[in-house]
Amino acid sequence: MYRIGFFVCPGHDALDLAGPLSAFNQVVTAEGYKPYELRVVSRFGGLVNGNSGLPVDTTPVGKDVFDTVIFVGGEVEPMLTSENVAAARQLIVNASRVASVCTGAFLLAETGLLNDRRATTHWHHTAQLQSRYPRINVEGDIIFIEDGHVWTSAGIASGIDLALAMIEKDRGANVARDVSRLLVVPYRRPGRQSQISAMSQMEPESDRIRIALKFAREHLSEALPIERLADAARLSLRQFGRAFRRETGETPAKAVERLRVEAACLRLQEGSEPIEQVAQAVGFTDPERMRRAFVRLHGYSPQHVRRENRLSAEGRSFDGQ
Repeated sequence: MYRIGFFVCPGHDALDLAGPLSAFNQVVTAEGYKPYELRVVSRFGGLVNGNSGLPVDTTPVGKDVFDTVIFVGGEVEPMLTSENVAAARQLIVNASRVASVCTGAFLLAETGLLNDRRATTHWHHTAQLQSRYPRINVEGDIIFIEDGHVWTSAGIASGIDLALAMIEKDRGANVARDVSRLLVVPYRRPGRQSQISAMSQMEPESDRIRIALKFAREHLSEALPIERLADAARLSLRQFGRAFRRETGETPAKAVERLRVEAACLRLQEGSEPIEQVAQAVGFTDPERMRRAFVRLHGYSPQHVRRENRLSAEGRSFDGQ
């Protein structure tokens, strides 16, 4: 039997634990037998209070060896005590797979396991993770990352995405799809799917830059050179270029590309238009240019989005969801 340990600390987030724990537990229903042994552990054992006030009963970290260890997120500072870091190091020594959900990445980072690896956490904490641990290649605009035997996820609901991906690797796509139907969640969101929308990522301070972004989103099918966006913002070309980069961290051209990719994703997921038609509708001059933009921003193609959405739809229709 494959053993999975969920490590929690005081202040843990209930959904960071319950989401992936429930996913692995539903494999019993999907397969008709129990391939996983699941255990919630903590440094000292006993009841551990979460940040919602709900306690969870745990067993102490001892000599048990787990095949997979998942570090559950929550309040960062209570997690990083020397006792918890020592327990984490003890748990990961013999584990064949190590993962974190949300801010659990901070505890993994303290062990040194994330050094020189790609990793993610909840978008609200990515800057802090990168600043505190500069050797990690933090990717904030992503749901989960698998780097060798180390997995990290954005947290909250994305812990379920991480668990489903692990189940697929362990038990096969059919089992993972059955589990997703039992949980009534999509199967499956690609790991490189953005955590938040492009508009939310670009949070300009001034009304004029917000107006330019709103104008761009409403006119994606049209040519959007910087001159047109500057005119919408009622700024000179020079003023606009400087203000836009300062307030969004991107050039206007990159921002427009991001908005177009996001709009294309929605059309690919919600409709059955040919990819060529989608490309034209969101302002890409041809499907190849759209494909290159998808790969550059997310690491997968428009065809991949369409294929994954079709698999998810087949799963929903299969069981009447």
